[in-house]
Amino acid sequence: MSTLASKLKELEELTSNAKQIQDDMLEKILKVNANTEYLQRFLHGSSDKELFKKNIPTVSYEDVRPYIERVADGEPSDVISGEPLTNFLLSSGTSGGKLKFFPANNKYFENMAFILDLSSAIISKYVDGAHEGKVMTFLSTRPLSTTPSGLHVAPAITSFYKSDYFEKENVPYQSPNQVIFCVDSKQSMFCHFLCALVQREEIVSTVASFASVIVLAIRFLETHWKELCDNIRSGYISEWITDLGCRDSVSIILKGPNPKLADLIEHECSRSSWEGMIKRLWPNIKFIQTIVSGQMSQYIPVLDFYSNKLPLISSYYLASETMFGVNVDPLCKPQDVSYTFIPSMSYFELLLVDQGNSDDIVDFVDVKLGCFYEPLVTNHFGLYRYRMGDILQVTGFYNSAPQFRFVRRKNVVLSVQVEATTEEDLLKALNHATVLLESSGLMLMGFTCYSDVSSVPSHYVLYWELKAKTLSGTVKLDSKVMVKCCCVVEESFDIIYKRFRSKYGSIGALEIRVVEQGTFDSVMEYFISKGASATQYKTPLCINSPEVLAILEDKVIARFLSDKSPPV
Repeated sequence: MSTLASKLKELEELTSNAKQIQDDMLEKILKVNANTEYLQRFLHGSSDKELFKKNIPTVSYEDVRPYIERVADGEPSDVISGEPLTNFLLSSGTSGGKLKFFPANNKYFENMAFILDLSSAIISKYVDGAHEGKVMTFLSTRPLSTTPSGLHVAPAITSFYKSDYFEKENVPYQSPNQVIFCVDSKQSMFCHFLCALVQREEIVSTVASFASVIVLAIRFLETHWKELCDNIRSGYISEWITDLGCRDSVSIILKGPNPKLADLIEHECSRSSWEGMIKRLWPNIKFIQTIVSGQMSQYIPVLDFYSNKLPLISSYYLASETMFGVNVDPLCKPQDVSYTFIPSMSYFELLLVDQGNSDDIVDFVDVKLGCFYEPLVTNHFGLYRYRMGDILQVTGFYNSAPQFRFVRRKNVVLSVQVEATTEEDLLKALNHATVLLESSGLMLMGFTCYSDVSSVPSHYVLYWELKAKTLSGTVKLDSKVMVKCCCVVEESFDIIYKRFRSKYGSIGALEIRVVEQGTFDSVMEYFISKGASATQYKTPLCINSPEVLAILEDKVIARFLSDKSPPV
C-alpha cells in the first residue's frame, strides 16, 4: 500500500473509533502520570477515569506555571510528568500578549510529524501533482536556549526542525537546511528568495505557518527584488549575507551568473502592479498552504491579490500544547475551514462557552452540532484539563470525530463599557470596511486595535497600515472613504455597542489611525526582540502593551473618526 493510501486509511480508522481511542488515551495518560506530584493531590495514586473527571480542576496557564517552572529550574520531571521531559516549547506570545512555555518530549514531535504527513496525504488526494516539485518556504529558526536544568527551550517549529523528525520528513524545500537553520531572519529570508527565484519553474506550492508570514515575505520581496536580481545576474551573493552556511549552500544553487533570469524577474517586478505576482514569478505554483482561519482571515484579500486567487489551504490546527487535527476538505473556501480532531493526539474534553463548572464539560464525541466550546487538553507531558482559550464551533463529524471551526481567542476583546467586542466581531467588521478600501485601490496590510479609555467618552482605536495596489502608487487617503470605513466598522458591531454609542453616548466615535508603511514590521521586530519566533509570529489583534502602542503612535500619519452614530 502506498504511503498516501496508508495515511488516508489511518485517518478513517482513527476517526471511526474516536470514543475508544479517547478512552484508551486517558487510561494510558493516567497510568503513567497518576503518581506525579500534581495529580497525586487529586487522585492519590489512582488512575480511575471517573475520579479524574470528578476531581481534576480545569486550569489556565497561571495555575500550572509554578509547576512548569519548578521542572525548568531543575526539579525532576515527575513534578508534573511520569515520563522524562526533553524540551520546553515557547508559545508565540502574541495571541494573549505573554510568552508561555510548555513541557514536551519526543511524543510531541512524533505527533507533529504524523499530522504533517496526514495533511500532505489529504492535499495529494485533492490536488494533482501537489508534491511533484519543490515547496517554497520562508522558515527560519531561533537559537536554542536552555533551562537551568539543561532542557532545550525554543518555539515549537524551531524545536521540530532541530529534532530527528525533521530529517525523516524529507520535504523538498527550495532552500537547503543551512538557510532554514539560519538564526538571522533577514539573511534567511533573502536566501530563501534567491533559491526560490533560481528554481522558479520547480516550485509547486508555498508554505508558511500563518498567512501573515507570507504577507511579510511579499513585503520583503518588494523591498529587495532589485538586489536579488543583481545577485542572480552576477552569480555572487551580497556581502551582508555573512552566515557561512547560507553563503556556501546557496552558492551551489546559484550556479554562477544568470542574466536571462535576472532580466525576466526585473521585467515582472518593474510592472505597474504586483497583482498576481506570486503566480507570475512561480508559474507552476498550485496552492498556498498556510493558516487563514481566525485572525489570519484579515490577510485573505492581500493573498488573493498577490497570488491571482490561488487556493489557500489551511491544513491543520496545531498549538504548543498539542496537535488538534486536520482539514479534510483542503480546497474549501477559507471562511468554511473546519478541522477534524484526531483522537490519538491528546485527551480532549470540551467546555461549553460561558459555562464555568465541571458539569458543563462534555467528552470529545458528545459535542452538539452548532454549539460553541473551549477545548480542554490533557496531554502526555504534564497538562491536565488545560483550558486552551480558543473558542470553537462544531460544524459536523467525520465518521465519529467532531469537526470544529475556529471562531476566536477567548480573551481577545475590546471593551470600554459593558459591551464585549470579540475577535470574530472585529474581523467581520474589517471585511466590510476593506470592500471600501479596494474600491479606492488600497489594500490593508496590517491591523490592530485598542480601547482608548483615556478619552471622554472612551472609544475604539484601529491602527491600519495601507498600501496602494499599483507598485509606484502612493497611498492617497480620501477623507470621505476613510470616515465611511469608520462608520461601516461601527455598523457591523452588535446591538449593545450600538446602544452605548448611539443611545447613551457613553462610547465615543470609532477612530482609524493610519500608520506609515513598515510599521507592523517594527511591531514584529519588537516582539521578536522579546523572544517571539518570526516563523510563528502573529500580529496581536488587540494591543495592551505601552511599548507597542508607543511604536504605533510614533508612526501615525492620519486620523479619522466616524461622523455619525450607527443605527440601533
